[in-house]
Parts: sequence; structure tokens; C-alpha cells
Amino acid sequence: MKFFANVMQAQDAVADGGGTINLLVNYFNQGGEFMWPVLIILIVGLAIAFERVIQLILADVNTRKFIVKVKEALEAGGTSAAEEVCAATRGPVSAVFQAGLMRSSEGIEAVEKAVVAYGSIEMSFLERGLVWLSLFIALAPMFGFLGTVIGMVAAFDAIEAAGDISPSLVARGIKIALLTTVFGLIVAIILQFFYNYAVSKIDRIVVEMEEASIELIDSLVMKESDSS
Repeated sequence: MKFFANVMQAQDAVADGGGTINLLVNYFNQGGEFMWPVLIILIVGLAIAFERVIQLILADVNTRKFIVKVKEALEAGGTSAAEEVCAATRGPVSAVFQAGLMRSSEGIEAVEKAVVAYGSIEMSFLERGLVWLSLFIALAPMFGFLGTVIGMVAAFDAIEAAGDISPSLVARGIKIALLTTVFGLIVAIILQFFYNYAVSKIDRIVVEMEEASIELIDSLVMKESDSS
């Protein structure tokens, strides 16, 4: 009996989910032509957001563990061994480390310049696509508000044409106004969540990259002092 009760609950949940989707589709169809730009913004924005989130997850490594490996390789096998560790590790931290190690023969000053230059390049790669995401966050409610204005204009046109203020005349225009505003704000909220997650992830990776770069330079300075 308990099994059949669980099955019935699952069926009810599926039915409720389908009803919710049908309700959203119905509201979308009633929202007018300005619902389409909002939908396009949502689809493209989510595509960019998912791509950024995946790339940031792949770029995030255990920085402390990686630094320990590089230091051990630097002490045991020199710069070439440390470069091999960097080449075998993904992420911006390893790329910056490898750029600095490749210039280690030219002195600490050259290493610092390489670290700064490649750090800026890696940061630009991490932030790629976020400008479009922020643009879509701004555009979604704007299209919603534009639909609101158009809906209110249509409502007043109906009142003017009929010469009468009745609920049936203005209901459609006001409904379009409210629906476009609601959907525009919902899209902006969804994209804002992904944008904030990406920015916080990038900030943390950049901080780790800066701290790791300082440790790399310190290790190279100590290696030079020991060799001299």
C-alpha cells in the first residue's frame, strides 16, 4: 500500500509540474510580442552563464597542493621539472607559474614581469563573456518595462476608442503590462545569480593566483641565493 501511495504522489508531482509549465506557456502567449526578446535573452544568457560556470570550475584547482608540488619539483629537478608540473596542471595559476619559470633564467625582474603580464591575460580569459551577461541582466527588465508601457498605451487606446472605462476594455492591456514586467524581472534575477557566482569565483581565483605568484618569486629568490 505504501508503494502505491508513493507512486500516486509521484504522478501528482509530475502532473503539477506539467500544469506549471502549461501555465507559464499560457502566460507567455498572453504577454504579447515583447515576451520574445525576453525569452531570447534568457536562452542566450543561460548559455553564456553555463559556459562560464563550467570553465571556472575547470580552472579551479587545489592551489596549495599545486604550490607544494612545484616547490618540491623545483628543489629536486630544477626549473625544467617545475615546468613539467605546471604543464600537467590545468588552470590559470599553473599557466602563470609556467610563464614565470620560463623566464627564470633572465632574472627575478623578468619573472615578475612575466607573472604580471600572463596574470592579466588569464584574468581576461576568466572574465570573458561576463560583459554580455551583465548586458542581458540590464536588457531583460528594460524589455519588460517597454512591454509594460506598450500595454498601458493599448489600454488607454481602448478606453479612448470606446469612450468608456470598463474592466473588459483595459484588462488585456494591463495584463500584457504586468506579464512582461514579471517575466523580465524573473529573467534578470536568474541571470544575476549566475553573474554573481561567476564574479565571486573569479575574485577567489585571482587572489589565489596573486598569492601563488608571490610564493613562486620567493622560491626562485631563495633558490638563487642558495646557488650563489
